[in-house]
Amino acid sequence: MSLHHHHGHDHGHHHPAPGAGNGRAFAIAIGLNTAFVAIEFFYGFIANSTALMADAGHNLSDVLGLGLAWGAALLTKSAPTRRFTYGLRGTSILAALANALLLMVASGAIALEAVQRILHPAAVEGGTVSIVAAIGVLVNGFSAWLFVAGSKGDINVRGAYQHMAADAVLSLGVVVSGLVVKYTGWAWLDPAVSLLLVVTIVVGTWSLLKESLQMVLAGVPASVDASEVTAYLAEQPGVTEVHDLHIWAMSTTETALTAHLVMPGGYPGDAALDAIVGKLRKDFSVHHTTLQVEQGTTRHDSCALHDGLGAHGHDDHDHDHDHDHDHDHKHDHDHKHDHDHAHPHAH
Repeated sequence: MSLHHHHGHDHGHHHPAPGAGNGRAFAIAIGLNTAFVAIEFFYGFIANSTALMADAGHNLSDVLGLGLAWGAALLTKSAPTRRFTYGLRGTSILAALANALLLMVASGAIALEAVQRILHPAAVEGGTVSIVAAIGVLVNGFSAWLFVAGSKGDINVRGAYQHMAADAVLSLGVVVSGLVVKYTGWAWLDPAVSLLLVVTIVVGTWSLLKESLQMVLAGVPASVDASEVTAYLAEQPGVTEVHDLHIWAMSTTETALTAHLVMPGGYPGDAALDAIVGKLRKDFSVHHTTLQVEQGTTRHDSCALHDGLGAHGHDDHDHDHDHDHDHDHKHDHDHKHDHDHAHPHAH
């Protein structure tokens, strides 16, 4: 049996760390929002506005979330060590999950306070609320804009963008409710608007929470189609089966893959596997690939997940038949193989 491991890393190509190039955006957004939280909470207390104070609390959770995201972006730049062979890339995933959870908790707190204010309405200074909230729209809108470019390929940065965008929408709703309260005296509208906006925030955060949780659990990233990857590997020349295929996120921007390729004809050479790795990188967004080539002459019982999702090939009978055919064919045309080699063990 011929066994080869091929690590598919293009050493001439470097990927930016998650959040790389966004340090200035994080610094500006954190500074602006920290100052605004203090101002908003102060005037929310004076104006007796639940919506304004809730918005301040939500902004505070965002400042903490931005700090987590920025810290993770810096940690991902750390070099691999003997203990952490991938470096600390995974911290970006933890930060994205923490951001989503933090936003959900903040939304729950806002909803609870809003319900209490609906049941026990109090006079609200609508004019003050609208002015302060309008400033919030500008601050949060500008902060969200800072993360637009980086949010497209990194869910960690996308989490920061969603936080800021959600805050801008929330602040806009508070502006409108403040004006209505000012001219109608409907104090109940202030907390009611808060509830509506909480629903909007939760719906917008759900995808981030789901995707980051999948990454933490080593699920296949949403950007990669496992079935297409399996089909691509299975159709490569000489491959009769693909098994033990695993695809997971190393960070919020980098994906890793390992797979066993059954190739009765033996190792196809570095150039062939380099081509496969290059295709995986270019067309399937898989950045770190490790392929193990086998001739299919043993069962490989040590592979605990042999029959997992990545299995692609034939059932036991067909697999035996194909291998017998392949080895018989090689026996007839290649006298270097002995008679015993024409009868491999079944998978």
